[in-house]
Amino acid sequence: MPVAYITGGSSGIGLAAARQLAEQGYSLALFARGKGRLDEAKNSLETDFPACRVEVFPVDVSEKAELLQAIQRAIAALGVPEVAIASAGVAVPGLFIEQDCELAERHMAVNYYGSYHFVKALAPEMAKSGHGRIGLISSGAAFFGIYGYSAYAPTKFAIRALAEVLRIELAPLGLSVTLCYPPDTETPQLEEEKRTKPRATQIITDGGGLWQPEDVAKRLLRGMHRGAATVAIGWQLKMLLCFGGVLAPALRWHQNRIVRKVEK
Repeated sequence: MPVAYITGGSSGIGLAAARQLAEQGYSLALFARGKGRLDEAKNSLETDFPACRVEVFPVDVSEKAELLQAIQRAIAALGVPEVAIASAGVAVPGLFIEQDCELAERHMAVNYYGSYHFVKALAPEMAKSGHGRIGLISSGAAFFGIYGYSAYAPTKFAIRALAEVLRIELAPLGLSVTLCYPPDTETPQLEEEKRTKPRATQIITDGGGLWQPEDVAKRLLRGMHRGAATVAIGWQLKMLLCFGGVLAPALRWHQNRIVRKVEK
C-alpha cells in the first residue's frame, strides 16, 4: 500500500488531500499541532476508509528537532512515503510598522522552515526508491507585494524559490516537485486570517471567490500526479503566474489607490 505524509493534515487543504489519497488506497501519516483535531481526522478517515491505515503525529513544524523526530517515527511505522505534502501554514495579516518582529519570525519558522525541514528530511529517503512526488503550498502573495502581508508574503516568496530550485535538483533523483498557488480557501486558517486583516487588504484580496479545500486538494493532487511544476487555481492566479512581472506596476497603483481611499 503506498504511503503519503501531510503536514497540516488535520484540517483544510491538508485534510482534504488526505481524504482523497485515502480513497486512492494510500496509508497516511498526518502531522499537525493539535492532537484533538488529529485524532478526529484519524477517526473520520478510518471510519470512511476502513482499509486505510492512519498514523498521527502531534508536532509544531516550526520546531526542527520535534519535526524530525516525528518523521523518523512515521518512517518506522509506515515506511518512506511516495507522496509528501507540506500544507502546514500560518497567516496573520497586519501592518509592518505595528506587528512585532516575533510574529514575522513565527511565519518564517512555520511556513518556510516547516516546509524546508520536512522536505529536507524526506527527499533523501524518497530518492532511494527512485521516484516520489512532493507538494508545496505557496500563495498569490508570492507574485507581488500585498498591503498587510509583510509577515506572510516573504515566506511564500521563499517557498516559491525553494520549489523552483528543488524542481531542478531533485528531478535526476526521480522526485517531482509541484508548487500550488491556492486562492482564498474555506479553512480554519482563513477564518483566523480575517480577524486581523486590514480593511484595505480585504478589498485588495477580494474578487477571487472562495474555494472549498476539496477542490483545491483535487487540483493539487492531479498536478502532482502528472508531475506539473505549478498548479495555479482560478483565473486570477493563472494570470499572475503567466504575467505577474508585467502586471506588478498596475497592481501597485491599484493598491495605492485603495489604501488612499480607505485611509480618508
